Amino acid sequence: MILSRTPFRVSFFGGGSDLPSWFRENTGEVLSTTIDKYCYITARFLPPFFANKFRIVYSKIEEVNSIDSINHPVVKAFLNEYAVNKGVEIHHFSDLPARSGIGSSSSFTVGLINSLSALYQENISKLELANKAIHIEQDILKENVGCQDQIAVSFGGLNNIYFEKNGSYIVNQIKTADDRRNDFENNLLLFFTGITRFSSNIQEKQIKNIKINKSKLTAMQSMVQDGINILSNKKHSLDDFGYLLNESWKIKESLADGISNQTIHNFYSEILNEGALGGKLLGAGGGGFMIFYVNPRRQKTVIETATTMGMLHIPFKFENSGSKIIYND
Repeated sequence: MILSRTPFRVSFFGGGSDLPSWFRENTGEVLSTTIDKYCYITARFLPPFFANKFRIVYSKIEEVNSIDSINHPVVKAFLNEYAVNKGVEIHHFSDLPARSGIGSSSSFTVGLINSLSALYQENISKLELANKAIHIEQDILKENVGCQDQIAVSFGGLNNIYFEKNGSYIVNQIKTADDRRNDFENNLLLFFTGITRFSSNIQEKQIKNIKINKSKLTAMQSMVQDGINILSNKKHSLDDFGYLLNESWKIKESLADGISNQTIHNFYSEILNEGALGGKLLGAGGGGFMIFYVNPRRQKTVIETATTMGMLHIPFKFENSGSKIIYND
C-alpha cells in the first residue's frame, strides 16, 4: 500500500504567464506558495481473485476490467500512457473541494504519478514528477491549463517559477527571515466562496484574448518581482504586498468574461471596506477560493463579515515539502 500527500497551492502574481501560448513568445513568471491542505492518493496492486482488475474510488466508484473502460480522465490517461498491466486499486480523498482555484486537478495528477511510481518501486524526482503531470494534462488530455500548478505542488514551498521560451523552467525558493515569513503568513486570510467551476473553460477564454491583453499580462507578470522585493527586503512594508494584490486583481478581472461575477465583486468590495488591503480570486477565476491580505487587528471583523455573506474561512499555514510519499508498506 502506498499513500502520497500532495499540497494545494496559492498563487499570488503572474497567473496566465504560465500558459505555453504566452511564455513561448514572452517568457513567464509566477509567485506562489503551497499550503498545509492536501490531496491524498492511495494505491495498491489489486489481488487477482477480485472480480474487477481496476478499482478507482473518488467522488464515484469505478470497478472495471480494462483501462479503456475507466471514466476518470487522469487515471485513464496515466494507466494507458505507462502501460500499467497489473490490477490496481486507487483511492482519492482531499482536504478541500475540487474545481476551486487551488490547483486541485494538478495535485491529483501529481499525487497519482507519485503513488503509482512508488508502487512500481521507481524513484522519481520532483522535476520528473512535475514534467510528467504537465505532459498528461497538456499533451494527452489537451486541457487548457498552465504549468505553474504541477510545478508548485511537486516542489512545495514559497517559490518564484520562471518559464523560458523553450519550455524549460527554473524554480527559485523565496528566502525571507523567519519572523518576516511568519508575519506574511499571518496577514493572509483564505475564504471559500462555495462556487466551483471548470478552470479549463475559463482558461480557454483567456487564451483567446492573449493578444489583445498583452499589455495587461505584461503588467501582471512584472508584479512578480515587485512582490518578491517586498517579501525579501525589510525596507519595504509588508502592507505593500496587499496593495499590490489589489492592483493585480483589478487587471485580472478585465482579462475575460467569467473570471469574476457580481457575487465575487460584491464580496471583494465588502472585505476591502472592512479593512483588507487587497486580495484576489485564486486560479483561473469564476469561483472557488479567495485570498486577502488583512492586518491581524482587522481580521476578526473581516472573518465575521465574510461569514455573514456566506463565505467559509479556511485557516492555513505554508508548507515546504511538496508532494511526498508518507506511507510505503
